[in-house]
Amino acid sequence: MRFAVAAAGSSPTEYVSHHLEHLKVGEGLWTFHLDTLFFSVVLGLLMVFVFWLAARRATSGVPGKLQNFVEVLVEFVDNSVRDSFHGPRQFVAPLALTIFVWVFLWNIMDLIPVDYIPLFAYHVLGLEYMRVVPSADINAPFAMSLTVLALIIIYSIKGKGLGGFGKEMLFHPFGRNPALWIPNILLNVVELIAKPVSLALRLFGNLYAAELIFILIAMLPWWIQFLPGGAWAVFHILVIPLQAFIFMTLTIVYLSLAYEEH
Repeated sequence: MRFAVAAAGSSPTEYVSHHLEHLKVGEGLWTFHLDTLFFSVVLGLLMVFVFWLAARRATSGVPGKLQNFVEVLVEFVDNSVRDSFHGPRQFVAPLALTIFVWVFLWNIMDLIPVDYIPLFAYHVLGLEYMRVVPSADINAPFAMSLTVLALIIIYSIKGKGLGGFGKEMLFHPFGRNPALWIPNILLNVVELIAKPVSLALRLFGNLYAAELIFILIAMLPWWIQFLPGGAWAVFHILVIPLQAFIFMTLTIVYLSLAYEEH
């Protein structure tokens, strides 16, 4: 099917299916969603550039608007880390800031009208498919949550030592009876895996649903779209930072639980 945005010959099913299809290469496990990778990298570079620019323009005198904004954001994240994580914060605070800003930028792409970038990609670049919301692609939230899983294991070993981490896997929550070691390990593994899975699915589910609703609204007649579209956009403005905050906060809490001895 060739690209058609609300065209007369495009059925509603084709229209929705087209907007939910990724620009990809490869097959099976080695399928790469190029649009998700592209927008994730671009938004990450944008985040780095904004913070670099703020650092370059930082002054001990009267701060500018950009410096004020970045300082408020850094202080907000640092306070969140200080309240939840009681170990060394040299790495956790920058990590939390990166997660919050990057996920926020992912989510805010959902406010771009659903046809604008796909139309540009098709007519200018000759690309048939283009999705612009990385967090609405299950691969992006899962990739970030797998990184969090690796950090949970690292901080468990860092806080308790390798022996302490092994003892916790063997003896928690049912005690030291050798007959309960296998149930303890199974429960701990399930708990460990559940954390990144819940992180990824929560972010993906909210943004995928929001993207789908925007697509359905775009199928309405042009003269009525602004009413439901505007209302949903206003509501979604609250969802965008909330989901970024939840992902950041749960990451901090999971690392705090991993670092502390039980």
